[in-house]
Amino acid sequence: MNNGFDQEQPVALKEWAVAVKALTEGKQIIVLRKGGIAEETRDFQLKAPRFYLMPAYEHQRPELLKEPYRDDVRELMASWQPNAATVEINAVAEAVDDIEILDQDTLRLLDEYHIWTDTFADERLKWKKTKPLHLLLLRVSKLERPVLLPMQDHFNGCKSWVDLGHTFEGVKAQPVLSDKEFEAQVEQIRSKIVR
Repeated sequence: MNNGFDQEQPVALKEWAVAVKALTEGKQIIVLRKGGIAEETRDFQLKAPRFYLMPAYEHQRPELLKEPYRDDVRELMASWQPNAATVEINAVAEAVDDIEILDQDTLRLLDEYHIWTDTFADERLKWKKTKPLHLLLLRVSKLERPVLLPMQDHFNGCKSWVDLGHTFEGVKAQPVLSDKEFEAQVEQIRSKIVR
């Protein structure tokens, strides 16, 4: 992905801004997804194997994060402008795996690999009980320069995916972790939960 990111119909995964920050800083390689309230399919589906990361600010609260990340969310929320005319995209990701989590014991094995509190992770698992929690292992690359898109109505709402309707031609991206670092983390996570 370091040669750029071309896609005919580019999409973005909406994720908390604090999680996007952790992903782009190499502090974690996972996201936990159940699907947004406004999801068309009522549950999470991996819409594309490669996608941009769109920071979302709604619902972020410091108490839902482990202590080292609480100041990050406070700073992000302080700089957020709810009526901004643009949205900044600064990262692209490739989902290298989509693992379904069905129980709390398995979820607990992932604790050291994410920024969320146990309580928040448990709530994500329990919401829509009959649906699995999706653990996405993401190979994240940072764009060489942020791209500002005009804010559009369909970017709003509690949903996982948004169609960007815009290609980022010529914008290159660099992986935030080396191949060796990334593969080591993937192996650690898989060895804990994949039987």
